Amino acid sequence: DRRGDAVISEIARAHGVSSAQVILRWNLQNGVVVIPGSSNSDHIRENLDLFGFELTADEMERINGLDRGEKHDWY
Repeated sequence: DRRGDAVISEIARAHGVSSAQVILRWNLQNGVVVIPGSSNSDHIRENLDLFGFELTADEMERINGLDRGEKHDWY
């Protein structure tokens, strides 16, 4: 959804990080263990650089409010 893309992109710009980093950080702050994968060494380094920023409560809520059209069952 374009609105979701815009929200994630805006938050990423505010922190000077990529959209992927925002999504990974959002998961971490929600207590989800993330195991990102990539064959690109630059992406691997980027995926590991999640601790130099923290999403604000407002940013977390904005992302939480996005309809991702997905259903997950967490075990």
